[in-house]
Amino acid sequence: MGVPIPSMVLKQLYTRDSLRNTPEGVRFSMKNRLSDATVTALHAVKFDNQEVPRNAIRIDLGNGKMVTPDDLVANPIDFPLRKSIDVVCTILPLAKGIHKIEVKFDAAPFGTLAFKVDGAVAEKREDVVRIPRDPNDDYGAAIIAKRQAFVEEYAGKKLEHVPHYSFDPNILRGNIEHFIGVAQVPIGLAGPITIHGEHANGDFLVPMATTEGTLVASYNRGIKVLNLSGGVKCTVIGDSMQRPGLCL
Repeated sequence: MGVPIPSMVLKQLYTRDSLRNTPEGVRFSMKNRLSDATVTALHAVKFDNQEVPRNAIRIDLGNGKMVTPDDLVANPIDFPLRKSIDVVCTILPLAKGIHKIEVKFDAAPFGTLAFKVDGAVAEKREDVVRIPRDPNDDYGAAIIAKRQAFVEEYAGKKLEHVPHYSFDPNILRGNIEHFIGVAQVPIGLAGPITIHGEHANGDFLVPMATTEGTLVASYNRGIKVLNLSGGVKCTVIGDSMQRPGLCL
């Protein structure tokens, strides 16, 4: 039995701005933004309510590997989370502008999935500078090195400190895009501060990353007063998150 998924979520399978005419045919990208799945069938692809002939559809899995809808029936393909695939349709080029795209396919464990989205064929400008990225592994060592080289060539400056870090970049998925490295920020210590909390109890050092003079010293003086008063008793009375807006 399939898992019901809201249509607004299914629309996210289509990669925005991926519709384009290519020498191989009309192509667009799909990215798994649900969870690990296996594609077992591709039933239909339509542009502007016109169904693409089944024998004119291929799926580009990357690394030069292409499969047909008939291939899927015999050999389903893995479609893990964050994986991207391209659907290539050997039809006449689409006119520039907005087009309606419809896709219907089977994927375990969800069952039959279908979505309708609007995609646009835009004029491709060769003079646009594009930051290198990899739709399937944008946090891998190869693409990070490619972006670092891109920065050095574009800016004419050698990255001396930014490329050196001690963590796996894959932990940054969902936190930063076009990752190239890290910036060093001075860290000072305040404390120790005495905490009497629901989960934390004891004396704790407080590392503070800043370049604002006297900030750490001010916190340290405040902590001294708190400790002389017996420490801090704390509890969680609310749990929420705020995101600052960005205006340009």
